[in-house]
Amino acid sequence: MDEQKAEKIDWYSIKEAAKYLDIGEPTLYRWMRDRKITFRKVGDSTRFLQEDLDAVVEVHHSKCDAAEVKTRCTLCHSEDVVPGVYRTTGLNFFQPRKSKFWSLHTSSIKSEAVMCANCGHISLFGDTAKLAKLRLQQKQDQEQSDPPAEKAEA
Repeated sequence: MDEQKAEKIDWYSIKEAAKYLDIGEPTLYRWMRDRKITFRKVGDSTRFLQEDLDAVVEVHHSKCDAAEVKTRCTLCHSEDVVPGVYRTTGLNFFQPRKSKFWSLHTSSIKSEAVMCANCGHISLFGDTAKLAKLRLQQKQDQEQSDPPAEKAEA
């Protein structure tokens, strides 16, 4: 009989949830109104699961953690992500504004994608090394095309 008992769910009330997140109750009500936090209604009572409270906490990674972003869903924080390519009628590319269209080197930056197997969220990632090269080239091209101030005065 004990094996068939369902696990007891630990519900958090509004007061307990605000204390758990270390925020004020008005902030929690605002988040509920703005749909920034998942909550449940049990009769007239509003309740939260711990996983709902943990999901609202945003983690801002340092630069050294940037590679790890591809291993976790940014929406539900699941570690079950599948790498792939995001396609439409062809490959999707990012092209920075004010980049050369006709050049020997393409200014299109290929994207990679990961999809969360848990919630279906798709995150896109671009080639940051290629973007850095394009920005450097753009800066060099701009410096060559702008005449120095001394020559313009003469």
